[in-house]
Amino acid sequence: MEASENTHLLQHKEIAIVGGGPGGLTLARLLQLKGAHVKVYERDISKAARVQGAIVDLHFESGLKVMEAAGLMDAFKANYMPGADQFRLVDKEGNIFIEDKSNGVGGGFGDEHFRPEIDRGALRNMLIDALLPDTVIWDSQLVSMAEAGNGWKLSFKNGTIATADIVIGADGYRSKIRPYVTDIKALYSGATIIQGEIDNPETACPEMYALVNNANLIAMDIGKTIAAQPRGDGGLTFYASSLYPENWVETSGIDFNDKEEVAAHLIKYYEGWSPLFVSLFKVCPRFVPRPLNYFPLDQHWEARPNLTLIGDAAHLMPPSGEGVNTAMLDALDLSECLTGDEFDNIQSAIGAYEQKMRARAKMLAQEALQGIEEFSAPTEESMKRLAAQFNPGE
Repeated sequence: MEASENTHLLQHKEIAIVGGGPGGLTLARLLQLKGAHVKVYERDISKAARVQGAIVDLHFESGLKVMEAAGLMDAFKANYMPGADQFRLVDKEGNIFIEDKSNGVGGGFGDEHFRPEIDRGALRNMLIDALLPDTVIWDSQLVSMAEAGNGWKLSFKNGTIATADIVIGADGYRSKIRPYVTDIKALYSGATIIQGEIDNPETACPEMYALVNNANLIAMDIGKTIAAQPRGDGGLTFYASSLYPENWVETSGIDFNDKEEVAAHLIKYYEGWSPLFVSLFKVCPRFVPRPLNYFPLDQHWEARPNLTLIGDAAHLMPPSGEGVNTAMLDALDLSECLTGDEFDNIQSAIGAYEQKMRARAKMLAQEALQGIEEFSAPTEESMKRLAAQFNPGE
């Protein structure tokens, strides 16, 4: 990898990125291209430690723009999943209500409406492979951090310690770095999803596998939905979503580590739905409950001289298809502020990045919050509106 030396603010600085998701890895790649010294500390014991989840689509003005800046567009084209950007909406009986193939058929690279899908694991591996050897330090779950001179000392669960001049939190919605930046807490959106992973859907639930058919599928009925997406390894990720009280995961009495208990709840909650969907619950080996939280839209903090956040650690919002794209755009903006010649010191560079990041996140979070109730608990009226968007003549 050829590196530039245009890093006057970062010369002789050691940078620690905590979190090896798409945002953190993208930032490491962009900084290394400018000659910066970077380590990524990731809690997973290896890159094969766990399934990374379903597919994610990259957008023209964000994720794909960043791929170009990172010199990784050819690698992305070699790894994306053609046709997986199709959308299919079905009712609770599994009848296809809307099928939109416009992205998969009418678009292509260079078209601003084209949103190609890639498996999250493939995206992560592609980014890791683009880094210098030993950039990612695995099995590094951060426990605490303390100021040390003009930098930081990081302590990890495995007993190791690292030091850095600059720390960037890319460690998601449960960020261990965020409390060192701000004490602003997340708020509950009102919706919770129960995520399931099925590794062999073609044999475990063949009818559901056929219905998904390599597309983004959403099944809707009044008050609840089920979304399902393919994984690049042939697996299937699904999300059962509805409105639940705050702290419902803790007060429900369900042991979410007991797949039988979770399946029993879902089978009862989705009573009257097609056996197609019940099959998902019965064969799923693991469930994860995810209350959909968000950070206040007007959040603000004073920039630190050697510490900042990107992605969900900075601006958690309900799922809207923008999360990975926004984290990657954060990485691009931060790398440009830190390695350009516009700022006299790191604190002012971080401050400029954070101002831009928060303004963008506020706008996207407003849109996500407006749509979360309609997605998680549709009404008859909201389903009609959705149908009209895709079938305006009807």
